[in-house]
Amino acid sequence: MSELKIQTPIEDFDWEAYEKGNVVGDKSFADVEKIYDETLTTAKDNEVVTGKVKSITKREVRVDIGMKSDAIIPVSEFRYNPDLKVGDEVEVFIEALEDKNGQLRLSHKKACQTRSWDRVNQALENDEVIKGYVKSRTKGGMIVDIFGIEAFLPGSQIDVRPIRDYDVYVDKTMEFKVVKINQEFKNVVVSHKALIEAELEQQKKEIISKLEKGQVLEGKVKNITPYGVFVDLGGVDGLVHITDLSWGRVSDPREVVELDQDIKVAILDFDDEKKRIALGIKQLMPHPWDALDPNLKVGDHVNGKVVVMADYGAFVEVQPGVEGLIHVSEMSWSQHLRTAHDFLKVGDEVEAVVLTLDRDERKMSLGIKQLKNDPWENIEQKYAIGSRHTAKVRNFTNFGVFVEIEEGVDGLIHISDLSWTKKIKHPSEFTSVGSNIDVQVLEIDKGNRRLSLGHKQLEENPWDTFEGRYTVGSIHEGTITEVMDKGAVISLEGGVEGFATPKHLVKEDGTQAKLNEKLNFKVIEFNKDSKRIILSHSRIAEDAVKNEARAAKAPKKPRKQEEEVAAPAIEKTTLGDLSALQALKEQLQKEGK
Repeated sequence: MSELKIQTPIEDFDWEAYEKGNVVGDKSFADVEKIYDETLTTAKDNEVVTGKVKSITKREVRVDIGMKSDAIIPVSEFRYNPDLKVGDEVEVFIEALEDKNGQLRLSHKKACQTRSWDRVNQALENDEVIKGYVKSRTKGGMIVDIFGIEAFLPGSQIDVRPIRDYDVYVDKTMEFKVVKINQEFKNVVVSHKALIEAELEQQKKEIISKLEKGQVLEGKVKNITPYGVFVDLGGVDGLVHITDLSWGRVSDPREVVELDQDIKVAILDFDDEKKRIALGIKQLMPHPWDALDPNLKVGDHVNGKVVVMADYGAFVEVQPGVEGLIHVSEMSWSQHLRTAHDFLKVGDEVEAVVLTLDRDERKMSLGIKQLKNDPWENIEQKYAIGSRHTAKVRNFTNFGVFVEIEEGVDGLIHISDLSWTKKIKHPSEFTSVGSNIDVQVLEIDKGNRRLSLGHKQLEENPWDTFEGRYTVGSIHEGTITEVMDKGAVISLEGGVEGFATPKHLVKEDGTQAKLNEKLNFKVIEFNKDSKRIILSHSRIAEDAVKNEARAAKAPKKPRKQEEEVAAPAIEKTTLGDLSALQALKEQLQKEGK
């Protein structure tokens, strides 16, 4: 048994100060605490620091960062470091120096992400070339792993050439440049095309410096658009506009070339600053106008196909690359031409007459109406004055009706020549557009290619008969067909109309005659030249009252004298009966005619 060793207490130890915590040995407690704190690592929340692995289990990794206690990190955060062992130094992100449980909380995954984000920002700032791993396809491009961060590679930024198959880039490691970062949403956009463009830029300068107008080069069709074809000339692109693909009309460039086709092109123009190069294919072929038949002349007939339509005319290809214009005015002798689409359409095969031919300007005008005779050449014989025809109503004006007797032969029926009897305010009251109407030729204006026509002239002038029937003072039955402020229109027998002012429409009971009312009217004015009949209904009653008053005032004669006077009066009335005389007159007129 060992001997118990008894320690002798320090004689000068200040127990009172020790109890108060003022001294520890020859140093104060505050000094000792300061020395202890200096042995610990100084760190803050949300910082990345380096720690040492103290132990590893299947689930946890214990890491010491020099704090009062170690932190436990899930082993899953180190799955990208399968060779991790005790003693290794690792970067960790301080989530909290002391959480609600008083524990230190660290994250290796967040440390990696923070370092990666700083690295990406540094790459953008320094315009660095970095490597990335293409993980998968996505809509519009690819997903690339950059320093553990998923970045977006747009399809347009993969290569300078259009990419048709994105899958060939999956699972490949490529070089990229960071072109855009959204700090708020932590989005990164990278580009592989930017690296290629930088290399090609120098090549373009060298190639363009050697270009000359008229130079013929070989290239490969890189892209086809509706307006032209882009050709790769070996590091620099040029455009063949659709109009420079062929001397003929081209509606789709794919009719001439196809993708990846090797073709020869001519340099038409180029711009050193904008790096634009204009190319041509048709310029390598002879111009088709040079091959045009040298014997072709004005007046000859040609055949061709309509290739382009416009409102003003149609372009006809008479041979590949040689076109002529048929203006709409040369499509028909008719004066009612609105658009060329009424006569032709694209694809129509037509025969035409050469109207003008300019080989130097390479222009040709054609006509198809010249294949028919001009109807105005023998207009006096075909449509002689007084001849009768059937025409089609084309359109109206306030003063008449325009009609077409045949294609190219137009005429005007003045509104006054539509009817002998009806008062027509507008031609639409009499006929309609598209309807047929019988006409008689009144005048021929060959210079203006216009006929003056009449419709009422097809019938006899009824006013010759009306003159004897509707004498002033005669009474006739009529129907009121229209009422206006100035009076009313009355329809009479024979299709003629008369007019009565409001004061002549007062009936015996003092009321005004109404629309569609049938009454007797007295003719108070008849004018054959102006075709006017003025009527009065009230005048019948007024005249009867006046006659009665006049008879009452007349002196009475002896009975014998009355009988002597009465006899011839009766005989006179019998012979002068207006109705009988009128009928006799009409009969004599018919027999005379």
